[in-house]
Amino acid sequence: MIRTLTSKSTLAGEIRSSLPRRPGPAGAAALLVADLLSTWYRRARERRHLGTLDEHMLKDIGVTRADVEFEVQKHFWRP
Repeated sequence: MIRTLTSKSTLAGEIRSSLPRRPGPAGAAALLVADLLSTWYRRARERRHLGTLDEHMLKDIGVTRADVEFEVQKHFWRP
């Protein structure tokens, strides 16, 4: 199929519609909230996993059981 352009504005319209749009204020806020929730979920998951490691694995990564207990006890929103 061969496409022909009828005008420069048609070309500009096609290019403009293919560019990603920046979100408005509500969209930007939604993205920030989604990013924050993702960070909290990842942090909680990593802390749970850290708590399951045995002494040999902890020694390999240079962490003591006391370090792990301190980290695991933190709330998910605490860095």
